Amino acid sequence: MTSPLLTMLGARLARPVTKGERQRARLHLLDWLACVAGARGTEAAALGATISFNGWERATYLGNVLEMDDVHRAALLHPGPVVWPAALSMASAPMEARLDAAVRGYEAMIAIGVAMDAHHYARWHPTATMGGFGAAAAFGSLIGFAQVEYAHALANAGSVAGGLWHMRHAPGVLTKQWHIHHAVRTGRDAALHVHYGATGPLELLEGPQGLFAAMTQVPGTLGGGDEDWLIHAVSFKPFAACRHAHPAIDAAMELRAQGRLDAPFTVETYADALTFCDRPDPQTELEAKFSLQHAVAVVADGRKAEPQDFTPEAIATLAPLRAQVSVTEDSTFTARYPAHFGARVNGLELVDTLGDPERPVSEAHIVAKMHSLARWGGLAAGEAERAVRLALEGDDGAAIDALLEDWIR
Repeated sequence: MTSPLLTMLGARLARPVTKGERQRARLHLLDWLACVAGARGTEAAALGATISFNGWERATYLGNVLEMDDVHRAALLHPGPVVWPAALSMASAPMEARLDAAVRGYEAMIAIGVAMDAHHYARWHPTATMGGFGAAAAFGSLIGFAQVEYAHALANAGSVAGGLWHMRHAPGVLTKQWHIHHAVRTGRDAALHVHYGATGPLELLEGPQGLFAAMTQVPGTLGGGDEDWLIHAVSFKPFAACRHAHPAIDAAMELRAQGRLDAPFTVETYADALTFCDRPDPQTELEAKFSLQHAVAVVADGRKAEPQDFTPEAIATLAPLRAQVSVTEDSTFTARYPAHFGARVNGLELVDTLGDPERPVSEAHIVAKMHSLARWGGLAAGEAERAVRLALEGDDGAAIDALLEDWIR
């Protein structure tokens, strides 16, 4: 008889985490801290500071604001903004335990996310629907769960999975940030309940009234396996825009470096990139980050696709360049997606994008991102160095707590 899927995933989560995974987790921690630093002055940060006295909980509102959070392509979700607050939410946990918790959180969130289909992504916000799984696994790791406890915690977290995409049609709302907060709290509470004796339906994924039946039409298999941890397959985002705009930005930057980025600009890419980012006339900062037209105009203007390139001032300045950008779907890119996020700009084609495992960014690049976003968020250079030191070399988990407390007031 086949074991329930969550039982098998629980066994994977109970494996020892190695030094290699911890080192990879440190890079993702620094990347997440950079995103938090850059979002300090936003409305979401003010809300978080009002809601909670805990730095890790306030940070749930900041990690995805700038659209620079890490991403897993096949699962179509952003693990960092959910997993790191959960992995940092036990004040007494040493640094190594927090890193292990993050690795397990990434594993659970991505493994189940990979099994969700296009029907799910068209309607549901995967970072929200899968986030509870990641938070439950991360907090369960901090508690010291065994295989069966992981399975029960995932089952209960998944039993209330949710998060609709409709907030995309309501500009200016903070629903996307609320989704992250909700996923962290829900997953964390699910693990805590299991610790005190609660059990859950272990066939929650594949059961007749389970997650797959409710949220998919053609579910796939769980991602990953018993050897490599899925955190190694996560992409970093070097540009301050929706991930669906990154292939076009990357290709345009390559053309610019070659001296061949000339108007008019033609962008050919996969269907979902157009669904999310075909926006020729953005009116707000968020809309500009979800605009292929604006993204290419940013590069054509000689900019680096940093947060300041998507402000209302930049939107007004770049209107003439945006008007010269046309976007269309190319079925070859759609067929490769989501395993590959690609685009063609003025004839130059990229199959994979900077920051993907096939085209990784260096540690130095992530450190530079930390410094850039710290400046954008109003922090002194010394604070960026503090974050780099604590994330990449530190062994004091409480020092990370103190950093977040200092940053988000």
